[in-house]
Amino acid sequence: MIKETVLQNKAEREYFISECKNYIIREEISHAQRFLDENIIKIITGPRRAGKSVFCMLLLKDKEFGYLNFDDENLLKLKNYDELIKVIYEVYPNAKYFFFDEIQNLDKWELFINKLCRRDFNLIITGSNAKLLDTEISSVLTGRYVSIKIFPFSFREFLKAKNFELENKEISLPETKGKILNFLSKYIVTGGFPEVVVKNLDAKTYLETLFDAILLKDVVKRYKIRFVPQIYDLARYLVSNFSSEFSFTKLKKILGFNSTNTVEKYIKYLEESYLLFILNRFSFKLKEQIKTPKKVYVIDNGFISAKSFQLSHNTGKLIENIVFCELLRRDYRPNIDIFYYKTRNNKEVDFVLKQATKIEKLIQVCYDISDIITKEREIKSLLTASRELNCNNLLIISWDFEAEERYKDKIIRFIPLWRWLLEK
Repeated sequence: MIKETVLQNKAEREYFISECKNYIIREEISHAQRFLDENIIKIITGPRRAGKSVFCMLLLKDKEFGYLNFDDENLLKLKNYDELIKVIYEVYPNAKYFFFDEIQNLDKWELFINKLCRRDFNLIITGSNAKLLDTEISSVLTGRYVSIKIFPFSFREFLKAKNFELENKEISLPETKGKILNFLSKYIVTGGFPEVVVKNLDAKTYLETLFDAILLKDVVKRYKIRFVPQIYDLARYLVSNFSSEFSFTKLKKILGFNSTNTVEKYIKYLEESYLLFILNRFSFKLKEQIKTPKKVYVIDNGFISAKSFQLSHNTGKLIENIVFCELLRRDYRPNIDIFYYKTRNNKEVDFVLKQATKIEKLIQVCYDISDIITKEREIKSLLTASRELNCNNLLIISWDFEAEERYKDKIIRFIPLWRWLLEK
């Protein structure tokens, strides 16, 4: 039975390789190639259907490698892992690399991986759970792994998937900018999940199903949650209130939870499945960061359109969510390198970027900066925060306004969203 399953996985591998010419080369691939022949485990994480398997196939397409997909229930029934190792070598006798997909499904997978690591297997593993990079893997593989996150398509990758090659375009031409803005209008609503973008699937239907599948497989099933309607309602409420503040106490009252501890625990599960991210308000005092309200962001704007209770799009908040996700792609870590901020007179700054102990940059996000009242509000918030946090690197991202303006001793850079997203 195990050999038959491994052979089926091999057939799946052959299909992936045959289709490689049709896949979009992800921006992270050159980074991953640097580590391919090093004696460390390559861990690829991110949400389901974001393209982790395709990424690994593209990484290994010219190599001799073995492949196992642990979404296959037949593999999960095996208790004797030495038997699995034997079958792997029987099916892949010349393999130099081993790619294990969705490894977190295997019981005590970290012990299995550790055993292979001690035998000098060159391993690439994927998982749809952020905890893979936390307690589970670090407890047994201290310093012997590198992690690479694969999210849904960036806007650059989105354009590439739509056969709009930037290298061949003169971006300053109005017709080029018009086309870019047209693509951006679609991107901020339907998001960047590869199958939606490449296959032109109905985004709402596909993403509704995917959202529910992630909730069921990576949250309810993994953590053995008994009160399924509660966590489902919580997830939908947070998605509907994306780019907004919340508190655990408020959520407890609104959704009828028995305790804030349960709310916190469930939100942590949603974060670990890469559905949501929680952002703290910045303070130089850690205690205040913990006590103040949080903000919630969603891994992909397509989920917002598919699962939100809102009847109409809030373009400003959609743009803010896009900016947050792009900051994640640029390796800013929530509550370590990136926060939001409230000034002493309660003016909000969307993003505070921190480098070690220094505030690196302050970012405001606004859809329409042409309205004078809106512009003045955003500028005042940024200038006040600049004085309080001692940071002069000030940026306002809007739909399509570009300038650099001086306000006494401060300079604020205004940049269109499309140009900021296309920065390398």
